[in-house]
Parts: sequence; C-alpha cells; structure tokens
Amino acid sequence: MPVTRKNFGKTPEGKEVTLYTIQNSNGVSAEVTNFGAILVRFLVPDKKGNVSDIVLGYDTIEGYFSNGSFFGATIGPSANRIDNASFMIDGTKYQLAVNDGTNNLHSDENQGYHKRLWDAQAGENYVTFSLEDKDGSMGFPGNKKVQVTYTLTDENELKLDYYVTSDKKTLINMTNHTYFNLAGHNSGNIEQHKLQINASRYTPIYPRLIPTGELAPVADTPFDFREIKEIGKDIEAENEQLKYGQGYDHNWVIDDADGTLKKVAVVEEPTTGRRMEVYTDQTGIQFYAGSCIKPVAGKEGASYGKRSGLCLETQAFPDSINQEHFPNVIYGPDRNYQTTTVYKLYW
Repeated sequence: MPVTRKNFGKTPEGKEVTLYTIQNSNGVSAEVTNFGAILVRFLVPDKKGNVSDIVLGYDTIEGYFSNGSFFGATIGPSANRIDNASFMIDGTKYQLAVNDGTNNLHSDENQGYHKRLWDAQAGENYVTFSLEDKDGSMGFPGNKKVQVTYTLTDENELKLDYYVTSDKKTLINMTNHTYFNLAGHNSGNIEQHKLQINASRYTPIYPRLIPTGELAPVADTPFDFREIKEIGKDIEAENEQLKYGQGYDHNWVIDDADGTLKKVAVVEEPTTGRRMEVYTDQTGIQFYAGSCIKPVAGKEGASYGKRSGLCLETQAFPDSINQEHFPNVIYGPDRNYQTTTVYKLYW
C-alpha cells in the first residue's frame, strides 16, 4: 500500500511537520514523523486479531518538543553515554554537552537529531528521512549527511537503515530509542514480558553509568538472558550493577557479531501472543527496562511511568570512542557509516 501523509502540527519555529503512515497487507502499520525521524505509532494485531499500538509516545507533536524519555526517537550522531562528555580524534579534543552527570548522553538534549526537522521522501513501503549536520554542530567534527529509512515489509518487519557520510573523521554511533510494550502502549508494566538476548557477555558500568571496559560473563548473574525469561524475574535482585542502573540499563555484547545481520534478541508477551525478534549487524544492544521513565501523559490518555516500556537499542558499545578495545566508532571520508536494524513481529 502506498504511504499516506497528514499534517502533524508545526515546529516552534512555525515549520510544518508531517506524519507518514506505512501499511502492509497483514494489518500492520507504522507511523513516523519528519520531526526527529521518530516512530510515533506501531500498530500490530494480537493472537485474537485485535490491533494495538505497541510503542510509547504522544498524540500530538507538542509532546515530542520536550520528550525527556526520548520516546520513538532517532538518536544521533552519538547514542548512549560518553565519559566526561569529550573525546579525542588524532590528537584533537572535542567537547560535548555535559547533560548526564559528568557524561554526555544522546548527543544533545535540544540539538540532537531527535529534535531536528528532517527532509522526507516516501516510497511504496518506506520513508527516507535525511538531514545535513554542519561541522562543529553539538561539538562533533565533520559536515555530515545523514539518512534514516523506515521500511515496513509484508513479512511484518520494521526495518531501519542508517547511512552517514562525513568530510572529516568523526564519531557516529546512532540508534533508535523506541519503547515497546507488546501488550499495548497503555498496558502498564513490562516486567511480565519475556526476553532472550544472544549474548554471553555484557559491559559492566561504574556508578556514573559508563562502562568499566570489562567484557564480563553473564553466566550466574541477573544479566543472563541466553535462555528466555521474564524481565521481572531478577530485576530487583541484590546486585551492584542493577543498583547502578536502577534495574537493566546496560549494553550486551552480541555473540559472534561479524557485521552481518543476525537475530540478537526475542521479546514475548504472553497475554496477547505477540512476539518480536530483533536483528542487527551491530556489536552491542542496550537493554533498558524503562526504570527512569518519569510519570507523563501519553497517547490516548495513557499514563506512562516506571517500566511502562522497554528499549532494545542496537549500537556499538557505550563510550566506545574513549575505550580502545571497544568497537571502532570513528567514521569519515574513507569510512561511511551504514547499519541496519530489524524489528520483526509475530502473533
């Protein structure tokens, strides 16, 4: 089915915002907006044929102007945390916004890609968002051309393709920050969801939530999701790492990551029968159980709060730019950034 579009309000500067709806032949639809390249709605049937929106968000564009929890957001140029909000490339230090204790989190609260108005081009079953980001923007070097494409297939896959070029060496580590609740966005706590992650190791963190540099085994810890289990089973366990993250807010090291697209995680919701598989070509996946969602009014009168949704953010490891043995996140004239993530739904 062709992509449809409608007005979604205006930016604070008075520019028109558009909401695009992509549909497939199985009753699945995704709604995305050119403000922030944000996933606003994702409507999916359940085992009884009832269709629900399974992502947290807002009914109107005004909610996304603040969006403190980054609902549905495309994060860039750098997702997650950077220690001391700074990094070095070829002897030059780059200073970013200090917006998370002493860290940089998600590039910039107000100027990050989730707050930009992107150009958009719609095809039969996709929308490609693009923007240009100038050298020095938010403290990052390089004139960058950025593209994010959302594609919805008849195999019930929501596919996200990222592509970035830069005329200087720069840090690129993007992700999507959608919060999923497979019971429906307004269904409350996600602790009854079951999760499996194909990862034998994870990256422990300091209290300031920056990785220590260790690649620690998940065996015999609450971080072992190699076999599917309820998210709530161990989330309140006596564990220093869980205390630091107020639950799960950690990066898992994907097993056998080799740059090809692999299934890395599975989420199941028992009451609706919905199941989601996550595929990526990235090295890491940040599982965030939504413990820090502040009470806020969401879509359709929903009240969101602690653990109302979960994020599975495919990316390179947090703070990779400052940790030599972590994945290489420097891109530039001789190395373009290109990555794919797929969320595939069953019911």
